[in-house]
Amino acid sequence: MANKKDTSRLLSELERFGDFKSFYMENAQSVGAAPLSDSLARLLEAKGLTKAEVIERAELSEIYAYQIFSGVRKNPQLKKLLCLTVAMGLDYKETQDLLKSSGFPQLYVKRPFDCVVAYGICHGFSVSQINELLFEYGEETLG
Repeated sequence: MANKKDTSRLLSELERFGDFKSFYMENAQSVGAAPLSDSLARLLEAKGLTKAEVIERAELSEIYAYQIFSGVRKNPQLKKLLCLTVAMGLDYKETQDLLKSSGFPQLYVKRPFDCVVAYGICHGFSVSQINELLFEYGEETLG
């Protein structure tokens, strides 16, 4: 598979092409995000973690979590994905990048739920600790 082009390069080429069809045919591999399961696998490897330890820390159903990791569940609930990011110890930027590349809305700290979750991520909280803080402030928990 060819290397994906970065956004700046894609935009530059998009502006130069005379018709969209030609542009898209030449750049199809660079347009679109990698599957969530691929992104999670790369993060697991980079962090030196196993699926089993992340799932335990995430406090998710094993079946549901393994379906996310394997790609069977291509569109998991946002809260479940956040549980995985917390369990992997992703920092705020890594979490935002994963959410964005997976087609999910990024955390927006002006929304109370997102603010609490972002605070927990920035301070290295566990899923349980974030859930306690969410509950304390009258927000729905992660699960």
